[in-house]
Amino acid sequence: MNLNQLKLFYLAVKRKSLSSAARELNITQPAVTKGIQRIQEHYNVKLVHRTGKDIVLTSAGEAVYQHADKIFEMEKMAEECLLKYRQKKMNQVCLHASESFGAYYLPVIISFFSKAYPHVKVTVDIVPNKQVIDETLNLRNDFGSISVPITHKKLVIQEILEDQPVIIVPPEHPFVSKASVAPHDLEGQVMIMHEEGSVFQEFIHKFKQKYKITFSMPITLSNNEAIKRAVEGGTGIALISKHAVHEEIKNNQLVALPLTDNPIDRKFYMISHKDKFLSGPVQALMEMIRYWDSQNKADRT
Repeated sequence: MNLNQLKLFYLAVKRKSLSSAARELNITQPAVTKGIQRIQEHYNVKLVHRTGKDIVLTSAGEAVYQHADKIFEMEKMAEECLLKYRQKKMNQVCLHASESFGAYYLPVIISFFSKAYPHVKVTVDIVPNKQVIDETLNLRNDFGSISVPITHKKLVIQEILEDQPVIIVPPEHPFVSKASVAPHDLEGQVMIMHEEGSVFQEFIHKFKQKYKITFSMPITLSNNEAIKRAVEGGTGIALISKHAVHEEIKNNQLVALPLTDNPIDRKFYMISHKDKFLSGPVQALMEMIRYWDSQNKADRT
């Protein structure tokens, strides 16, 4: 059945007027009449009798009207549901982020964002880089942030931040008297390693090969918090994002030292699916991240 024609019949009966139905649908009255006639002709069933300006239903017309009333009431409910869902989506932002950016940079940015957009709920899941990429490709977030370079035809990729890696040591470590750590200083040290596949682990291995130095790597930990606690406890030293140890440095729990020859050119990237609809709040948060990065770059120059 043609639902557009059924709606002509339904509104004409409900409004008790062909002209009222025509005005509501923004069409001509003859178009309403024609639509009802087509239903009757198609099924060879009389639905209405015209007596002057009145519309009188046949028994078949009465039965069809009852069904049509349910159909278009459900249509109205479905539309209301979609509008509510759209409004809900417009008031929330969902993203996935790799650990360093998600745990140490995003909270500050989101704090400012929430003051500007108090009605918007922001949900952040901190997961490994690969999962951020997978979730974004599968349209399960609004956007993501990662700490590895990537190219993909389905993704829009923007560089948003340069990281500052440092060597961290406990306050009683001999390195604290140094202004920086040279490659040969790492000879014989115990290095707490990041998880397999991380940028830091990859560069530590390259660093060893480049300078032909030897240090032990007996422990691998999956997140920055665990690495910081291990270094704080005197288990070893580690290479980590400077921003990840901001509080520990301020509280004199750890000391951060730059490498004289920094092998890491680590950047963070914002990624989104090229086919993803970005709501106003999503675009606003993305713009705030870009602005925050530009301000930090200006402060460093």
